[in-house]
Amino acid sequence: MKKYALIRPKVAAAQAMAGAPTYVRQGSLEVRLARSFKEIKAAQKLRYDIFYNEMEAKPDWRMRMTKRDIDPYDAVCDHLLVIDHDLPKGKRIVGTYRLLRQEIADQHSGFYSSGEYDLSPLNSDSFRKHMGEGRQLLELGRSCVHPNYRANSTINMLWKGIAEYLKEHNIAYMFGCASFEGVNPEEFEEALAYLYHNHLVADDFKVRALEDQLVDMNTMSADDVDARKARRALPPLIKGYLRLGCFIGDGAVVDAQFGTTDVFILLPVERIAKRYSKHYDVGAQANDSDTVVAAVQ
Repeated sequence: MKKYALIRPKVAAAQAMAGAPTYVRQGSLEVRLARSFKEIKAAQKLRYDIFYNEMEAKPDWRMRMTKRDIDPYDAVCDHLLVIDHDLPKGKRIVGTYRLLRQEIADQHSGFYSSGEYDLSPLNSDSFRKHMGEGRQLLELGRSCVHPNYRANSTINMLWKGIAEYLKEHNIAYMFGCASFEGVNPEEFEEALAYLYHNHLVADDFKVRALEDQLVDMNTMSADDVDARKARRALPPLIKGYLRLGCFIGDGAVVDAQFGTTDVFILLPVERIAKRYSKHYDVGAQANDSDTVVAAVQ
């Protein structure tokens, strides 16, 4: 995949963008996939504002030049958007999530997370059988919401959109990385040990950090971990995923560019669908949704 193809793209996103359906509409807010490269650029600008201005990640010269968070995966991913139609054109995209389906990843350069984690257990015959015939994985990343829209109502809509996407593409599991802010894992030692002892992926499909990047999470015995203190130290994003029933990969990874320490998240989709999809008669509860999305690379 050509590096930074989306500065001057020859290929659009994976979805046939012009026909992307609306997943959710409430008042002036709409949730759907990007329908044009112009909308993808607006999502990249939002990501830049949050990751590099608000969160102080380190842009390269291309990003500084364009004021956009860009990488090669943008060219093949679907871009889920929250759009406020009451805002002026050019400022209407207030939330985004980048989605990469397994069928698309297999045709290109694989998954973004493979740069930090060995994903081969998720490609094993046993895990494919576990997922079920015709079902596939979905990688989530580059999630962010404008500060003025970090409320239950907006984020609930975003997750309803994700739920519709999951059903549309027959997704069995979602995965991606969530982060602690900071590059010193010792600061999160107890929280990491808590995740290791209580939420580790099963041995049959244990995703593990690449050996040259692996930060050991098992540095304290389970008996020595103060679970209440450790849970308080978890970032909101990780708490939200845990409430939805996620599993955690083995080993953390320091991401110097984003100034974070990452952990791997693996999440069965059923809980998402039952909570958020309009195809399930479960109401519109979203008490935990404000903890699910703030920003994640």
